[in-house]
Amino acid sequence: MLESKIGLIGRQLFARNDIKGYSVLIEGREEKCIVYPALTGEVKSGDEVLLNTTAVSLKLGSGGYHYVMACLNNTGKSSLPGGHIMKMRYTPMQLKVLSAEEEDSPYHEALKVADSLWGIPVLAATLHSMLAPLVLYLSNAGYKIAYIMTDGAALPIAFSQTVSQLKAENRLAGTVTIGHAFGGDLEAVNIYSGLLAAREAFKPDVIVVSMGPGIVGTGTKWGFTGIEQGQVLNAVHTLQGLPIAVPRISFADSRPRHRGISHHSLTVLSQVCLTKCIVPLPELCETELNYIMQQVTETGLFNQHDICLVNGEEIIPVMQNSGMNITTMGRGIDAERSFFLAAGAAAKATDLLLQGKHLPRLELV
Repeated sequence: MLESKIGLIGRQLFARNDIKGYSVLIEGREEKCIVYPALTGEVKSGDEVLLNTTAVSLKLGSGGYHYVMACLNNTGKSSLPGGHIMKMRYTPMQLKVLSAEEEDSPYHEALKVADSLWGIPVLAATLHSMLAPLVLYLSNAGYKIAYIMTDGAALPIAFSQTVSQLKAENRLAGTVTIGHAFGGDLEAVNIYSGLLAAREAFKPDVIVVSMGPGIVGTGTKWGFTGIEQGQVLNAVHTLQGLPIAVPRISFADSRPRHRGISHHSLTVLSQVCLTKCIVPLPELCETELNYIMQQVTETGLFNQHDICLVNGEEIIPVMQNSGMNITTMGRGIDAERSFFLAAGAAAKATDLLLQGKHLPRLELV
């Protein structure tokens, strides 16, 4: 069950599109809270609010923020577009959205007959921290990019500082939130219609798909939300797109299951993804590359996918010169170089494919 408390709103701490942070007085202590005006209506200093305090009490990765569920001074009205599709259905926070597929949508007629991505490359990522490197590299190369956020982690796209910054710099042609995720430029019911809606609305050269901030993992083989990557790749194949898997690679993570290619990526690529896809691997030092090659061989990925080796070094200066504070699991570029080189390899591979160039496939020796 959730834990709730009543608090008094204080000073504003930050504000971005569709999300605001405030100090809040709870039982005589000043703490922090986040407000989504689209859900609760606007709040102001002195307002009494009902807070969900569960995550902070459990010391989870919420950044120390409580979440406002209701402003007790007013009823609050949704500022999201009209429509008849409900997200977060049958919960106290359910909200209506105008989904791209429904009859009132300007894309309804097109989506009634759409069933192909026409070969558009789709980068299926797992961690939200992969998004910025991919988009920075590809936008610098002049490509038009659409982003689809799944409901595998944070549900409001407004929670992502990364998306906010990328949109402010016009690096994204548009965003789609699918499933129970909400707040994108377009809403969609699932990954299939979300991909087609992105193609129809934004006419992108590339589509990037990942969850928002906050992947769920349990230390078990199947219990992680990143397993959706395989389902995304399957959908891209069904819709005649070009599926490209961004592998999660790290030699800085202390957990053995995430060393080299994470067990997340190995499980997805060996057992969840049912279609052949492109898997770019970064050029690394000999010790690290040998470790990864052994993982790829032992899991039989050479027989299932097009494994290619790509130099991802160009991503490093792109990230360093971006003005963004890009980290993964709290670690920056220097600590997680192999992770970001993997994103760089995936972005460069996509660039080469869009130029009509061939990616040399690694073969099992």
